[in-house]
Amino acid sequence: MKQDSVQKFARNSDYRHTLNRLKAEFERRYNDQKPASIATLTEYDFIRTLGSGAFGTVKLIKRKTSGQYFAIKILSKERIVYQKQLQHTTNEKQILQAIRFPFVVNLEMCYKDNSYIYLVMPFVNGGEMFTLLRRSRRFSEAQSTFYGAQVALALEYLHSCNLIYRDLKPENLLIDYRGYVKMTDFGFCKMIKDRTWTLCGTPEYLAPEIIQAKGYGKSVDWWSFGVLLYEMGAGYSPFYVNSADQMALFERICKAKYKFPKNFSSDLCDLVHHLLQTDLSRRYGNLRNGCNDIKQHAWFKSTNWYALLNRELSAPYVPKLEGPGDASLFDVYDEQNLKIASKCQYAKEFAEF
Repeated sequence: MKQDSVQKFARNSDYRHTLNRLKAEFERRYNDQKPASIATLTEYDFIRTLGSGAFGTVKLIKRKTSGQYFAIKILSKERIVYQKQLQHTTNEKQILQAIRFPFVVNLEMCYKDNSYIYLVMPFVNGGEMFTLLRRSRRFSEAQSTFYGAQVALALEYLHSCNLIYRDLKPENLLIDYRGYVKMTDFGFCKMIKDRTWTLCGTPEYLAPEIIQAKGYGKSVDWWSFGVLLYEMGAGYSPFYVNSADQMALFERICKAKYKFPKNFSSDLCDLVHHLLQTDLSRRYGNLRNGCNDIKQHAWFKSTNWYALLNRELSAPYVPKLEGPGDASLFDVYDEQNLKIASKCQYAKEFAEF
């Protein structure tokens, strides 16, 4: 498989300087937005559906000229407007156009036609972490550390760009062909100066301050990170309730009521305990040392952060794939043809998109 080009990170540089440079590059791209092209999707072969959700469909496509594979997220203009998601969708496009980091996806191209918006991203062909976790039942701590370290670096990068992610969960973490993580689905991602009040995210991963409508900041991502570390090691979330009673779930979250499984090491228990803090003045990631409290924690003591950033470490799991277009690790969906209107829908709403 073709080695994808990844910017190498200097080992001896101060990582804060690196983050400042990456932030400046992000801001330049964010402020230099390219409008969507009018769709000429005849240059692609549409192969199969990779995922389907409330806001759209993701399909595997292949560029006819280069043979390159991409994932294309197809969003209905009508549904975006009807569900009042225009601002979220605009944010997602702007952010995806601007971010560049080894463990996040980014936008390659954006198109629009009479009925749809099309976001074209690299195809990450190792499937969702969610699928792998269900198949494995739970991950070893070595595997959890490998994935957790990449997610911590991705969140640190996003936060340095003043972005809050708000939807961290195994379904939104893809595994690439070498076994590394790519964070995807930036529909809830938002640039914030200080605080925001929107209730959004996945119930089991919501931080108490979101549920309590207090206004919140980047610290909610570190709470979700604690939930993720727990779920990777246990195979279920810390606040899981065996019913559809969302109020019971929210009550457990707001009281930080959970138990550690017997298989957790004391270091993992300690890190999760410091992340699942309802008191923001005690939550790791939100203190004066920021992400360094997490990176310097005993649970990550064997992690070589620069080798990880440069993707020089051997992954604990490498997906078995036939080639760059192998989508066998994704669920199979019924294929549905797009119905494109003869006249441009919502031209005014999407004029600047």
